[in-house]
Order: sequence, then structure tokens, then C-alpha cells
Amino acid sequence: MTTYQYPYQNPELSVEERTNDLLKRMDIDEKMAQTICYFPRKLSEYEELENNYNHGVGQVSVLEMRALDSLEDAARFQREIQEKVMTLSKHHIPAIFHMEGLCGAYVKGAVSFPSGIGRGASWDPELEREIGKIVGRQERALGISHVFAPVLDISRDSRMGRQGETYGEDPALTSAMGVAYTQGIQSDKTGNLKSECVAKHFLGFHGSDGGIHGTHCDVPPRLIQEIYGKPFQAAISEAELRGIMPCYSSINGEPVSASPDILTGLLRDEMGFDGVAVSDYCAIMNIHEVHKTSESYTEAGLRAMSAGLEMELHFQKCFNNELAEWFKTGKADIKILDNAVKRILTAKFRMGLFEDPYALSGEELTKAFHCSEDKAVTLQVAKESLVLLKNDGILPIQKDIKSIAVIGCHASDARIFFGGYTHFSMAEGLLAVISTMAGLETKADEKKTVMKTIPGTQIEISDDPSFTTLLQKQKPGIKNLLEHLKESLPYVGITYAYGYPIAGNDSSDHEEALEIARKADLVILTLGGKNGTSSIASMGEGIDSTDINLPFCQEQFIEKISELNKPVVAVHFNGRPISSDAADKYANAILEAWNPAEKGAEAITDVLLGNYNPSGKLPVSVARTSGQIPIYYNHPNGSSYHQGGSIGFADYVDMPHSPRYYFGHGLSYTSFKYFNLKLSKTEIEPDQFVTITVDIENIGEMQGTEIVQLYLKDRYASMTRPVMELGGFKRVELMPGEKQTVSFQIEPSLTALLDRNMQWKIEAGDIDVLIGSSSNDIKLTDSFRVTSDLYIDGKNRQFYAK
Repeated sequence: MTTYQYPYQNPELSVEERTNDLLKRMDIDEKMAQTICYFPRKLSEYEELENNYNHGVGQVSVLEMRALDSLEDAARFQREIQEKVMTLSKHHIPAIFHMEGLCGAYVKGAVSFPSGIGRGASWDPELEREIGKIVGRQERALGISHVFAPVLDISRDSRMGRQGETYGEDPALTSAMGVAYTQGIQSDKTGNLKSECVAKHFLGFHGSDGGIHGTHCDVPPRLIQEIYGKPFQAAISEAELRGIMPCYSSINGEPVSASPDILTGLLRDEMGFDGVAVSDYCAIMNIHEVHKTSESYTEAGLRAMSAGLEMELHFQKCFNNELAEWFKTGKADIKILDNAVKRILTAKFRMGLFEDPYALSGEELTKAFHCSEDKAVTLQVAKESLVLLKNDGILPIQKDIKSIAVIGCHASDARIFFGGYTHFSMAEGLLAVISTMAGLETKADEKKTVMKTIPGTQIEISDDPSFTTLLQKQKPGIKNLLEHLKESLPYVGITYAYGYPIAGNDSSDHEEALEIARKADLVILTLGGKNGTSSIASMGEGIDSTDINLPFCQEQFIEKISELNKPVVAVHFNGRPISSDAADKYANAILEAWNPAEKGAEAITDVLLGNYNPSGKLPVSVARTSGQIPIYYNHPNGSSYHQGGSIGFADYVDMPHSPRYYFGHGLSYTSFKYFNLKLSKTEIEPDQFVTITVDIENIGEMQGTEIVQLYLKDRYASMTRPVMELGGFKRVELMPGEKQTVSFQIEPSLTALLDRNMQWKIEAGDIDVLIGSSSNDIKLTDSFRVTSDLYIDGKNRQFYAK
């Protein structure tokens, strides 16, 4: 029988018993150490840790693993730091190691996944759960147990550079995807080590003024809870989400990181969150430096911790020695610190860190990290992420085609497949003249480099061979789209021209591209910008834009090529959706590819050739120009393109009110018939449910997948409600002639609203049921009636149909 010196060391005791025992043994300095983070800036050099963190740390950032050359180097890096942290701590308390997880780990050999908005376009929670399992497994193998994902932001603004991180504009879709990802991350363990998600960015982050990263969010409380808060509540209620990262923004006059109303009143008291809240990088400093709501860093630190923020990332600035003195002298209430540390220790015991604090090594590391099925998952999600926006029959490419002209800078560069928050994006950002992300920045003058920019832009030209070398080092043998097309069509004459850059007004290469187009039977244009990080990207974290359309150099080229009367297929890459008058008018087909990651070339080629039938659906409404923003399908009654007739004209004077492409839109190479809509009941009590069934048939000639979308409309309510809301969805794969019945179970709480007193309420009344292929392509309708009112606990409501 094992004997333990202290009860907290005994894994047979409960998490609460161990936490309480350890907490009472710690002095204030050791407690403060648990609230801070160490960010190793130089690999294998840990003097800063030894000199400045005398009592250990609560968190360690491993962002710099992105620069390491091997998996074993990354594991050694973690083990060395953890050993030093535990040695510095009087009670040998291990640190939580954290890493981003949106698109995979930042480690050599890790699988990279398509961007969040691309995965949102798949409408596939089951596959999202598998992605979570892979990310969690690979990061745990390296001793990383805090996974900074999922991104549960609702995005209604394509100007913001981080739209590509989100699942889109809809809270039900985001809830389903976020719950699945969280379950995937938190469902498994490696030895005793369990992962916990840190969802971000709580709350309303993409409602920022002007679409500018991190600015004030003018978001009212009802919108905060009903729309922006819904995916977080779903993850807390259905997946036991254990981590939260507040956003940089301020809401209602307070920085979110310093708001007790949001971090305690809403998050913990109302939403039932019982995990750890960690700051975004430098967010607590911003309370003093940017928001200017505290006169010193220490005051900002106390304000944040008092509000319910337990840990300061990514280095110690506000949870500092002066704040420790305030706790020692009684200037600050010690209960504030004890509450924070108790939550941190609870998380560490819950994760199994005291039993398994170290990364694996050798064969054990390789076996846990690598799995032969991982690549198949990222290929499948890449295929499912592709959205066919337009097709006059030109796709799939006919087998008798003789010559194809491929035009556009994206076609010859596989770097374009990797969006922001992929390992490659984060690593290539270090090669940029200005390397920046939130809380981290290297100025151009520090590198003493003159930055060459794309004509007409501030974007750096990234034509240095080091970028290609890095890509091949990370993803050996990866092919760009041009190479994969040539490999897949060996008997077709394929020519290539650069054509134009990712942005700006440079038309100097247009004529060469037009020349090869004149000789081709078909033209494939690759369009869009570069979603990534640092000065080489046209969108990304902190890289926002007032222009959401194609750049002038690309829009102008489409106009020019239209004069040749050649069939044109447009393939678009970026973190925001394509919006182009010229492409709409002149392209025979448009394929939205987002950032499909390492299997992008294979996935796109399979769709173009008809080896895979596209099934993706837009997770956002696409504005015609930024002047329409915000535009979203679930707008309130009497607004947007459903305005009342007495308000004014049905359109702007210069364009329609309606979006370019509607939420949920996406074409297939086959056709589907909807019929036989049935409701199990037409009247239900507020605590009952109704089952909705509909039959789907593939009436085309090709196997395909339809995403059946169920929308609900509260016909009359006490508060202004959306014109429609996504209630549920289901991917249905059918062979030609095959039929399937899809069933949805709806609880009235799915339609619950916040009443005038901000209480969650199911209201009596009629609910319209709308079934279709998109929010603007409704095939069948019916309705049911809720017979009486009922107040409910918002934590326990339904978030999407089962």
C-alpha cells in the first residue's frame, strides 16, 4: 500500500479533498504563482523561469514549439520546463501546458485541419468530434492539457480578419459543432492525463465596432445571451466545458476581462460554468494600458481576479508582487486569491496532472501521437468544407476536355491551403518582416529589413524561398493545386500563368494569363487573398479590412477574360467568403474552398473532376459589399431584407438589401426531392416535445449528400424575434433513387426567449416549421402550437434539435 506524505498526493481521494488539503498548505507567494504563466522565448534557455518565477507557475505557453524540428524535441522541451517548474514549487505543483487547437497542434508532424469557417461549412458535428479527439490526443502526448479551442464566436462581419476562425453566423450550428469538438477533446485521456478545452472568445467578440479586432462591442444584454452566449452555454451544459477565455473587447463600459457581471454573474451564476477562466494574451494589461479603467497594472490585476479571471497569460505583469503584498497586508481580500487558486488546483487534479505531468517519449510518444487514420479525417473534412456556390453545368469537368489554363497565384502555392491558427501559418509568420499576433509582435526595425509590399497594399511580398522550404519541412511532399491537377489529368494539356497577386492593383501579369486562356478549352481561376498571420497576410488576427470583395487586380482580370467567351471555373481561397460582382456575372462555376489545409489539393481536384460530389453549405450570409454589414439570415422581424413595407423602398438605391449568397446555400451535382413532412403533434405543452419527420430522395444521377435544414419561426411573441432560426440539421447521404426519412425531436425550450425582465421563457403560441436546402430555399412548411407559458432555467434549454 502506497504511503503519501500529504493527503493531496493521494489519487484515491476526491478532487475536492485533494484541492482543499493542498490549498491550506500553500503560502501567498505559492498561491500567486499558480495564477501566472511562463512564456519561454528561447528554446532550451530557461534562465527567466529560474530567476523570475521562484515559486513555480500555474501555466506554461508552448507557442514556441512551432519552431522546433521534431516531435521528440517538442516533448523534451515540455519535460525540461515541467521539471524546473515542479522543482521551484515548494509542493511540486505541476504547470498546465497550453497550446492552440483550432486547426491542430503547432508541432512537427501534427495533423492540420481546415479553418473553422470551412468546418462550419461541413455542417458535420460527428466529424468535428473526431477532429477534437485527434487534436486532444496529439497535444496530450506532449503533456499539453489545455487546448485553446473551440472558437465559439458568432461572426456577422466579414471585415473582421478572424471570421475564418469561427463556425459562422448561426448560434445553433456553432453550438452543435462546438459541443462536438469539446466532447472530442475532453472524452479521452493519455495515461492519467485528461484534456480540457478553453473556449473563446467570451463574449460578443465579433460584434466589435467597425469590424476591428478587439475594439468595443456595442452589444445589448439580450443579444449577448440569446445569440453570442448560446454556443458557450451549449458547451457548458452538454459537454461540461471546463475553460473559458474572455475576449479583448469592452462591453457596456467595462473590459470583459474585468467585468464581474459577465465573468461571475453571467458565466458562473447564470450559465453554471465551474471551470477556469484564463486571460487572452496581455488582456489584463489592456485594462490599464488600452481600456484605461485602472490606474496601474496591479489595480488591473485585482480587478480582473475579483471579476472571476483566474490566470494571467502569457507572462506576469498584473498578477504581480505588489498584488501579492496587497493580499498579505489585507489591502486585498485573500478570499479573492483563494477562490482563484482553488479553481486552478481543482483543474489540475481533474486533469490528472499530479500523476502524469510529463510528455511521453520514445516509442510511447510516437504511438500515441501518430495514427494512420488521421489523414483520412482531414481529407474528409476538406472535401466536406467545399461549397459549390454556382454551376451552370460546367462542373464536373468533362472527361473529353483537351486543354485547361490554370491562372492565379494561389494555384502554384500550397501555402494558401493553411489559414490562421494552423501550425504552418504560425511558423511562417516568424519569417515575415512584421511578425504579429495578439500579445506578440516583432517590429520591422528589429529585424532591420526593408519590407517589399504588393502594389497598392501594405501587405508584404512573401516570395523568399524560405517560405517554401518551411512548408516542405512541415508537410513533406505536399502538392499545390496545379501539381495535383496535372497528376490527375495526365492526358490534358494544362498550362499555368501567375495572373495576379493576392491583393492590390497590379495588372502587369494579366496579358500573359489572357494569352494562355485564349488557347484553352477551359479556364480555372484561383482567386482570393491570404488568411494567415503577420505582414504577409491579407486577413487574420488583427488583420481587418473595409473591403470584403476580391481585390481590383482579380476583379479586373475576370472582366477581361469574360471577353474571350471561355468557360471559367473560379476556386476561391480565404477566411472570408468570396464576394465578387464579376465572378457572379461571368464565372460559369464558383467553388468556395476557404483554407482546406494539407489535403486541400486532393479535395478540390476530386470535386472539380466529380470524384466527390460537393455537399458544403454556407455557414454565413455573404454580403455584396461591406456597406451591407451586418447582414445575417436570422435578423429580427421588420429588419434587413425583411423590412416592413411602410419603412421605405425594398432595396438600397445602388443594390438589393438581400445577401449575395444566403446562409445555408450550397449546390450539388445531383438533385434532391423533399416530401411527406409530418409532425407527431400539432399542440404540445411547454414541457413536451414534437417529432418532425421528412422524406428526402435523390432524384439525380449521382451519389450525393444533402444537408437537410430545419428552421423555426415564432409567429407572434412578446419580444421582437428573428424572422427564422435554425433549429436543427442533418447530413443525409443518398445513392441515386434512394430515399431516407429524417427525424428531428424539438422541445419548446428551443424557442425560449428572454422576456422583458430578462428571464428565460417558453411562450404559448404558434411555431412555424420550415424545412429546406437553405434559409432561402424552403421546400416544406407546417406548424405546431405551444399551449401555455413556462419559465425555465436557461442552462437546461434545448440548443439544437436532436
